[in-house]
Amino acid sequence: MPANTPFLRGRGAQINPSSVYEKTVRDDQPLDWAMAREEWEDTSLKTEYLETHPKTILNRVTSPDIPLEWSMNPYQGCEHGCIYCYARNTHPYWGYSAGLDFERKILVKKNAAALLEQELKKKSWKASPVMFAGNTDIYQPAERKFGITRACLEVFWKYRHPVGLITKNSLVLRDIDLLQQLASERLTGVAISITTLNEELRQFLEPRTATVQQRLKTVETLSAAGIPVFVMMAPIIPGLNDHEVLPLVKEVAERGASAVGHTMVRLNGDVAVIFEDWLRKTMPDRADRVLNRIRDTHGGQLFEKRFGNRMRGEGQVAAMVHEQFRIAKEKFLKGRKMPPYNLDLHEQFKTPQLRLF
Repeated sequence: MPANTPFLRGRGAQINPSSVYEKTVRDDQPLDWAMAREEWEDTSLKTEYLETHPKTILNRVTSPDIPLEWSMNPYQGCEHGCIYCYARNTHPYWGYSAGLDFERKILVKKNAAALLEQELKKKSWKASPVMFAGNTDIYQPAERKFGITRACLEVFWKYRHPVGLITKNSLVLRDIDLLQQLASERLTGVAISITTLNEELRQFLEPRTATVQQRLKTVETLSAAGIPVFVMMAPIIPGLNDHEVLPLVKEVAERGASAVGHTMVRLNGDVAVIFEDWLRKTMPDRADRVLNRIRDTHGGQLFEKRFGNRMRGEGQVAAMVHEQFRIAKEKFLKGRKMPPYNLDLHEQFKTPQLRLF
């Protein structure tokens, strides 16, 4: 990146585009760069936690691309700042931008565990795996302060209910005691997202996430503790990390991963503007090539909304990525798979008296 290029270190998005739900028109470059050399002293860059009061916490998943029926998100927005994150597009529904606001205005659902318990103890509730989370990272920095994720895991264990975790933060190891208990009854598995083995690229792509080595160590530690680990190489960004498929799968297999998966990057909505701005500032010499290769996977567009295609992509570039994963799984993970969830225990533990035995 050229030395004279304005860049907010420690954040992913470099702009704060206007939401279609707002009347306010934002400046694409809201900061006086000359005044922002010490960016962490600028209050406009500090993280703000905003408490919300939802009435429900479980969301029914209607997408055929997602194998689970329910999801829940204890936070909205994510301080990790991953530049490609599809969840950015949900922040405008709250009246905020998908850009910097997504990373620095974090909505906190302090009553999440209580709401979860209300649902799981209903006579009408039938056990079905819950994806925890999907639209945020449950172990982002806010979790150190609020502990909502751990409180929810305690509820899942209390009612012996299956739950799948998704994170790219090594803070998940804090809860290894609960995860071991859940795993002992086939009630959990942890999906660790590892986008690249290149730490320098990780710092630009995902500025506030755990390092590559921390994530690899997390895979190893969880696996050694008997907790099934699914590694997601997500997203594949052609021209940035698509050449890493085989070495990454080999590495996580050696660390004990049970399975791997991948998705192709899709730049829907405001994410396209935010990503392109970031790419031209960080890698101006590669920007056009990367953007054109992304278009090659989505029929000439940067975005893709069609079920069945939006995560897999299409065309020659996507086909080569899928073939690399097929070879990698056959070579490094043959015979391994994630265990099925146990759906039988929950009915017994919905009745308080039975929990005594």
